[in-house]
Amino acid sequence: MSKTNFEFLDALSQIARDKGISVETLFDALANALVAAYKRRPGAAEEAVVTIDPESGEIRVYGQELDEDGNVVREWDDTPSDFGRIAAQTAKQVIRQRIREAERDLKYEEYAGREGDIVTGIVQQTDNRYTLLDLGKVEALLPQAEQVPYERYEHGARLKAYIVEVRKTTKGPQIVVSRSHPGLVKRLFELEVPEITSGVVEIKAAAREPGHRTKIAVWSNDHNVDPVGACVGARGSRVRMVTNELRGERIDVVPFSDDPVEFIQAALQPARVREVRLDDETGTATVVVSDYQLSLAIGKEGQNARLSARLSGWRIDIKSESQLAEEEARYGEEWAEGEWVENEAGEMVWQPAEGGEAVSAAEWSRVVAGDEAAAVSQKPDEAQKPDEAQKPDEAHKPDEAHKPDDSVASPPAPESAGEAGEGSA
Repeated sequence: MSKTNFEFLDALSQIARDKGISVETLFDALANALVAAYKRRPGAAEEAVVTIDPESGEIRVYGQELDEDGNVVREWDDTPSDFGRIAAQTAKQVIRQRIREAERDLKYEEYAGREGDIVTGIVQQTDNRYTLLDLGKVEALLPQAEQVPYERYEHGARLKAYIVEVRKTTKGPQIVVSRSHPGLVKRLFELEVPEITSGVVEIKAAAREPGHRTKIAVWSNDHNVDPVGACVGARGSRVRMVTNELRGERIDVVPFSDDPVEFIQAALQPARVREVRLDDETGTATVVVSDYQLSLAIGKEGQNARLSARLSGWRIDIKSESQLAEEEARYGEEWAEGEWVENEAGEMVWQPAEGGEAVSAAEWSRVVAGDEAAAVSQKPDEAQKPDEAQKPDEAHKPDEAHKPDDSVASPPAPESAGEAGEGSA
């Protein structure tokens, strides 16, 4: 082996070790590149193969003649006299290219399995479309859709982000990160709460409105460990670290429960729930709260109700006690279905939708007036006014004593009744 060949093999081995590339891969790439360089020479064979002896480093070119089936029928040594110089130049280019490809592959493999992980980067560039984060070996792309509204990223600032996707491109891996993903909150709690890392405490669900508020439901696999207290920390130290990283975003930590009623009650915190009624067919949960708790349960612009619905997986309908009482009273009334029509005689009559005899306007008014008069007679306020009933002036006015209340819609009186009323006046 010549000194030149020895140095050549030693250089290839050193590059392979430093860049994590096998020597066989470099040999194959170099041989293919040398074949292409040989065919560019005048008088070169149409088919050729280059061999590199891994022991001596000797490079030989063999021209080949093939038959119609592609089989080699003749082969000869066609190594050019100055092929050493050509081989050196080609090897330099090939090795550089293979090194770049190998580095791109290594970077991709390093981050390909880290989707759903959290990374820390330095803000390099920001525009209306995206923000670039320097992760050290590679750059991460933070698109506008994955940014938190009204959050500003200053050049050189350190930022934690959640890896959403890792794409393999010709220029290397493209890492897409997010600041608005709910998974970012989970990963931040894993960094701050050792109980989550060890598996004692689990984050069962999370709902987030980036930049405003987040709710997470936690569960403990050890009855001696309070999951909410573990996440909040002493005097709120742990949850405060997460809030600071999210730049002031409010975080509610609630206990998870397999019972939907208990879970919905916890999800609506800080509001206190009186009752939860579940409808499994529609997936709706009707939540009853006190009147003064209604605005707190709904939250600003419905935020608390929305996050609670996402967290629990139920469609939540929040009502106050007075609203529920009014609805139940309304539903208790029986309303006749039908329409007013004109009969053959030209009179307006009420025709029930379900069929039956039509009711004239006079009969309808008498029925309604009788129901209202009965309701008025049962009012406790009027029944408890003995002073008004004992007034001497009203005692001597029998006609006025029997006059119905003006608030009661009485039916139209016949003409004889009207004349009698005028005479008594």
